[in-house]
Amino acid sequence: MNYDESIQYLDAHIGQGVKPGLERIANLLEAMGSPHTGYPILHVAGTNGKTSTSRMATALLLGHGLATGTYISPHLERVEERLSINSRYATQEEFALAVSDVAVFADLLVERGSEPSTYFELTTAAAFAFFADQAVNAAVLEVGLGGRLDATNVVDADVCVVTGIGVEHTEFLGEDLATIAGEKLGIVGPSSILVTGELPTEALDVANQTAREMGVHHRAYGKDFGVASAERGIRGWQVSIDGAEDTYDEIFLPVHGRHQLHNLAVAVAATEALLGRRLDRDAVRESMLTLTLPGRMEPVGTSPLVLIDGAHNADGIATLVASIEDEYPNARWQIVVGILGDKNVDAMIASLSGIAEGFVVVAPGSDRAMPPAQLAEKISAGFGGSVLVADEVEHGLDMAQAEAGAEGHVLVTGSLYLVGEARTYLQ
Repeated sequence: MNYDESIQYLDAHIGQGVKPGLERIANLLEAMGSPHTGYPILHVAGTNGKTSTSRMATALLLGHGLATGTYISPHLERVEERLSINSRYATQEEFALAVSDVAVFADLLVERGSEPSTYFELTTAAAFAFFADQAVNAAVLEVGLGGRLDATNVVDADVCVVTGIGVEHTEFLGEDLATIAGEKLGIVGPSSILVTGELPTEALDVANQTAREMGVHHRAYGKDFGVASAERGIRGWQVSIDGAEDTYDEIFLPVHGRHQLHNLAVAVAATEALLGRRLDRDAVRESMLTLTLPGRMEPVGTSPLVLIDGAHNADGIATLVASIEDEYPNARWQIVVGILGDKNVDAMIASLSGIAEGFVVVAPGSDRAMPPAQLAEKISAGFGGSVLVADEVEHGLDMAQAEAGAEGHVLVTGSLYLVGEARTYLQ
């Protein structure tokens, strides 16, 4: 099949919805000849920071000479972004070939009476097919939802990372931090090394207990590794990282957001664990110089300044607002916002209102999006400034830029779907 046909094939499976469980993906990969085995794997779970940490770990592994495949989700603009080799997205042709390889076996299993695979299971299998075709030396996998029953957990990962724990997807993961932590820590296997970012006490207790019960080594942020120092510059951060194996100084990290320093520390510790040694300091420095994090406090326009950020839950928005107040302490923002209805909308609005000059409300491209009029009503109930509603994302961006003026500031956030649409339009 060609690229368009591969997209149509995947889209035909969207109706399968979210079906946690490993039986379907395990059967599919077995039929494909187990392309998910034969190379070391770094598996990344967590409420926020998964994609950034995955991209950083990929850059570090590549800097140490390993051909590295990466699987992230969701994508911002095009589905092939989910698959990459050596920090390069799969081409449309490569993506179509990977999906074609999967489709042959997925359809055969259905003909034999198996339950159809979900969209996420198919893209996960396509990633493994792509990695096999590219003959990777290592792979970095981002969990889609939770961990224990996520399709990516079909692997027996060498290093398992939990970047952080917050309340999200309670219908699947549970209502409290300890239960959610247990689901995310379900990626840990008996031969893994566990690396955790900064966790709430309840979640850290679960991580420590999991490590003890599984008999695995646990490296924790703030105890075994962390950020030694950081100084903000014009286009990024000058940072020193205390890894679990060594200290790495004079690293320039060319991204916005103090929280990315935490993600870098986690990525360094995870890469040390995967390689089983301290890292080459020059390789660490060089690998970060060209790092990009699309959709993460990413500047995509000037006059006015336009930032896009894919924060899409209460913790993510709170972290984003803190980072913006840190880097732009006197700025007020016209905020283009769209939020999915299953999020903690009230908490997200409360955080954003603290930096807002005005809001422009739009609907992200998702069936789960909160209707703009309903979201605007929620915002207006507690915010004294202007709240406008746009019928399309493009119109909302134009309205926000007009409201901000050439010297103003525009922030686009609330949903990765929204940020992807905005990025395509603005660039």
